[in-house]
Order: sequence, then C-alpha cells, then structure tokens
Amino acid sequence: MTRITFIGAGSTVFMKNIIGDALHKPALSGATIALMDIDTKRLEESALVARKLVASLGAKARVETHTNQRAALEGADFVIVAFQIGGYKPCTVTDFEVPKAYGLRQTIADSLGVGGIMRGLRTVPHLWKIAEDMAAVCPDALMLQYVNPMAINTWALNARYPNLKQVGLCHSVQGTAAELARDLAIPVSDLRYKAAGINHMAFYLNFEARNPDGSYRDLYPALREGYRAGRIPLESDWNPRCPNLVRYEAMMHLGYFVTESSEHFAEYVPWFIKQGRPDLIAKFRIPLDEYPVRCEEQIAKWAAQAEAYRSADKIEVKQSHEYAATIMNAVVMGEPAVIYGNVANRGYIPQLPEGAAIEVPCLIDASGLQPTVVKGIPPQLVALMRTNLNVQELTVAALMKEDREHVYHAAMLDPHTAAELDLRQIRALVDDLIAAHGEWLPTWLQTRKAA
Repeated sequence: MTRITFIGAGSTVFMKNIIGDALHKPALSGATIALMDIDTKRLEESALVARKLVASLGAKARVETHTNQRAALEGADFVIVAFQIGGYKPCTVTDFEVPKAYGLRQTIADSLGVGGIMRGLRTVPHLWKIAEDMAAVCPDALMLQYVNPMAINTWALNARYPNLKQVGLCHSVQGTAAELARDLAIPVSDLRYKAAGINHMAFYLNFEARNPDGSYRDLYPALREGYRAGRIPLESDWNPRCPNLVRYEAMMHLGYFVTESSEHFAEYVPWFIKQGRPDLIAKFRIPLDEYPVRCEEQIAKWAAQAEAYRSADKIEVKQSHEYAATIMNAVVMGEPAVIYGNVANRGYIPQLPEGAAIEVPCLIDASGLQPTVVKGIPPQLVALMRTNLNVQELTVAALMKEDREHVYHAAMLDPHTAAELDLRQIRALVDDLIAAHGEWLPTWLQTRKAA
C-alpha cells in the first residue's frame, strides 16, 4: 500500500488540494496518508478535513496524524513538504518591516532579496533534518518539495544530500500559461509551450496555439501587439491588485515571457521598485507589501472556512493544478507524465552552473524523475538568471560553510537590494535582520565578523 507523508500538514487548504487530487487517482485512493505538524490544533483540523475528503469520495485511504517527524516518515513512498519556519508572525513580518526602515520595499519577499535570503537561512536547516530522517527510515521515498525559497532549498538539499530523491514543485509554469491563454481568449487545451530556466525566472522559449488544421502558430506576436494596443493584460482573476504589466513590459524588452507573477518579478530585478519613483509603482501597479496583505486576508478567511469544514458532512473535492498527484500516480502506475520540476543541474541546462537549482520539463514514470536537457536559451535570459543565481549560490554557501560573511555577500549581489542601498547599508540591514530573527536562525549566524 502506498504511504504518503505530508510534513507541514497544518497548512490545511494546501493539504486539502494535494490530498484531494491524490484521492481522485484510483491508484492512490487507498493510500495511507500520514499528516505531520507541530501545531496540534491545525493538525487535527487538517485530519478532520482529510477524513471528510476520503468519505466524500468513497475512498479507502487511511489518515494518520503525527507530531513526531521520523514516525510520520517511517516507510513513506512519497514525502510532501509544505511548511514555513517562523510563520507569518513573527518572521515574515520581520522580513518586511526591517528592510522598510532602510527604504527597501518588497512585494512577496519569500524567494529572493533580503527576505528570501533570510527565509532560506531559516528553512534549509529543517529541510536537512527531513532529508536525514528520510535517509534513515524511507531512503527510497521521493520528496515533493513545495517550500520557498524553492531554488535555494533545492540547491542546498542536493549539496548536502546528493542521493536524496527530490523535486521542487511550483505552479508558475502551468498557472501563467492559463493566464496568457485567458488574455488571448484561447483554450488552455490548445496551447503548446516549452519553458526553462530557474524557479520564478524560467521563460517560455516557445509559446504556441493549435490551428484548426492541426498546425501550430507562434503566439508571441499576438502577445506583443495586444500589450502595445492596451488590450492585454486583462485584470487578474486571483489578484486584482497586480495585473501582469511588469511581465508584459519585460517581455517587450527581453523578447520572452517569464513564468512567475509580476509582483514576484518586480523584486527580482532592479528596474521597477525604486526609492523616489512612485511613478513606476503606479504605472506598473506594483503591490508593495503584497504578501503581508495576502496573509492577513487568508487569516481572516480561514476562521470561517475552518468552521464550515467542521460542520460539513461532506467536502467538495475539486482537482487543482498542482503536480503532486500526477507525479505520484505516474510513479505508482508507470503511466508517463510530463511536469515542470526544480532539480539540481546535472548538465540539463548547460549554460547554467552545475549543481544549481533549475526548472525544466521532466518525464515521470515508474523509473522516477527524468529531466529534459534544454540548450540554446537566449543569452539575455541566461544573463538575467545568473543575477538571481548569484544570490542563491551565496546563500547556499553560507549555509554549507556556516559563514556569516556569505550572507552579506548574497545581499550585496541581490539586484533589487544593490540598486537601492550601498554596501554599508546592506551590511547593517543584514545585521538588523539577523538580530531581529534571533532563535529562528541557526546559532552560527550569531557570530559577527567585522567589515
């Protein structure tokens, strides 16, 4: 019987989506689902929802709850990881408020920039603990890793545990494809595309639609013309505060469309968020402090949603666009599927550093994960990716070597941070962030070196 372990199961809505997807698959509907979290209240809420999902679908799955990580992992075939060290409060709030005192504004702050660096420093040590436990009690299990900062996490996991079977999963490629199809009034099912790069900075190298005669046409001319004419982008269905103006503008200058959202991309580059340039913020409708706003909205919504789940006899189970269930079904049944995954670069993108975390198409079947080699990425895109890889590489180096100096170096080379602050400001900001996070960070970070 397949055993699926979910670490961070207190993320009830996300757990519901992933487990609901799995229960739709006949090969997974009888699985043992081991839910693990350190928050017992949220864990029990998630268990209640999971059991109602099972009942609603008439599945034969069995749900367990655990607060002990290794016990939950014992004998697992798949390990789904979705947690946030330090939570929204205090750590995410700290990642926004401390930089703001220096005039450094962010939108999401979970993948790059000083916020992403700090989140990586908090997160990777626990991912390493999970990998250590997996090596002991489920060495053949596949980790499906949904935690940000995805690229830093994937790179650091491979650096310390190269034999760990893992893939980092994001919904940006398939999600953005759906947004572009909506902008062009084309059915998603008619699309054909190939994307590659790094997480949150992969690009659609081709983006096409099927013609009635079965041939395919390039959609980039329609995207460029629609943006010039002001017909697109359409207002975002899921986040009306941030239409895709940033990404369309970048496409006009770089030639290709990036797969991650405009609020993310705006803080990965030095061009859009600038002190003394409110005109840019207004023109491109960049939602500063977007992630804290989103967190507060989700917290307010959750209380009513949790009560609705508790009182419901059955729970509607809609399938999401996440990859996890597709991957697990492909491995169990041997039915091939293609997903976009984040993996260690072992020659899959020859233009990027060996060992870096890259995002490429991957074939999944009974043999596991088989990434695709992608060559010939346009040089301007590779150059832009490298500006983000610098930050990721130095954050991983800081963690691997337990070297606080590399934390400063990572922040100094972050494109947005470097465009706003000088070297002494960046060093002081990092010091303030480390002090504010305190016990949430590894103890070796408390050792300060003189500039």
